Amino acid sequence: MKSRRKFIQKSLLASVGAAALPNLVTAAHMDALKTKVAANEQINFGLIGCKGMGWSNMNSHLLLPEVNCVALADVDQNVLDQRTADVNQLRGKKPKQYKDYRQMLEDPDIDAVIIGTPDHWHCLNLVDSLSAGKHAYTEKPLANSIEECNLMVKAAERYGKLVQVGQWQRSGSQYEQAINMVKSGKLGNIRLVKTWAYQGWMKPVPVVPDSQPPAGVDYKMWLGPAPDRPFNANRFHFNFRWFWDYAGGLMTDWGVHEIDIALHAMGVSAPKSVMASGGKLAYPDDASETPDTLQTVYEYDGFNMLWEHATGIDGGNYGTTEGIAFIGNNATLVVNRGGWKVIAETENVNGERKEKIESMELVRPEGNAQRIHCKNFVESIKANDPTMLNCGIKTGSIAAINAHMGNVSYKLGEKIYWEADKGKFTNGKANKMIKADYNNGWKLPSV
Repeated sequence: MKSRRKFIQKSLLASVGAAALPNLVTAAHMDALKTKVAANEQINFGLIGCKGMGWSNMNSHLLLPEVNCVALADVDQNVLDQRTADVNQLRGKKPKQYKDYRQMLEDPDIDAVIIGTPDHWHCLNLVDSLSAGKHAYTEKPLANSIEECNLMVKAAERYGKLVQVGQWQRSGSQYEQAINMVKSGKLGNIRLVKTWAYQGWMKPVPVVPDSQPPAGVDYKMWLGPAPDRPFNANRFHFNFRWFWDYAGGLMTDWGVHEIDIALHAMGVSAPKSVMASGGKLAYPDDASETPDTLQTVYEYDGFNMLWEHATGIDGGNYGTTEGIAFIGNNATLVVNRGGWKVIAETENVNGERKEKIESMELVRPEGNAQRIHCKNFVESIKANDPTMLNCGIKTGSIAAINAHMGNVSYKLGEKIYWEADKGKFTNGKANKMIKADYNNGWKLPSV
């Protein structure tokens, strides 16, 4: 039985187009770093926001021999010095340092930038980079508001530069295979898609008093367009994600990854209605603002999608901490960063329970999806072809806008309805929450 199932699994993989992706980062690519690349083939990168995902993305790009890191911009001198040393260790040459990214963008030798700043900075960083003639790889979620998402798409269209959004699951082999299986129709009619992130590693954020910014930090620049307030360590590196001034919590931080795959597989972009419920139910007294527990129901034509997240526990759906499940009449397909599988429905046939389609054991991913995503960006730049991008700006905007809709419903405590042809809600209060809120003399870019 096991060998037969393996044979059927291979057949199914072939039938849904599950060939290995051609741009995997292999040992051969690592060896290529030792070879010289012609000057006219080199791509010079600058990095804006150098600590967490910004550096992770830069590090992945530096696995490619044609990529150079020539400049770093960050408000924290300590981070700048650390990353300067990191680049020097990898490539034997120190990049230039900038405390203000706008000065970095004046360098005509920079071809592309990576944006790894907090969410509330993404729009300004991207529009300024595009207007300066740079291609951009920007972290997700695309922006901190629906208005900014739309503006950033408009900017990419105006300036004609390539933008890859860091939803790197789009470059994972398991997601490509799972999407093809969903589109094949083998699962039967799909009435529900579940998306989720249970994050057991996330513990309560302890309340700490306001304090002076660390030495070397330009805190005024870090705040940028966010409301002015005293420095608090909880709101700074990494944990900014759990405060509304700078980000949208797990709904946008993890939600864009899973929602993106769900919407792409189902061929939709905008819901008819959204209803969210949750709150700080696990850790009501910790310092964070965004909900630690949330369920959001999205209504699309022909199916519903459920987003749910929880911090401090790992008890997610189908025994996984994160993922997407496509629930069809014939079977349920479950996919996450560990792979994908099919759980068949059964029916009574002549007194015996038989599977409607063959179940599939877990199919694990091939290669490192983040590295593949970065390589895809570089190859797209070299070809100057935005259609090659695995996650272009329109794709990133769709995922972010849907995620922000969940937060709008949660904040209002109401079910809200979306008019796709008008690009707005039927609810006036909800429409006010589409807008970006800029402070401290910063203005929403004009495109």
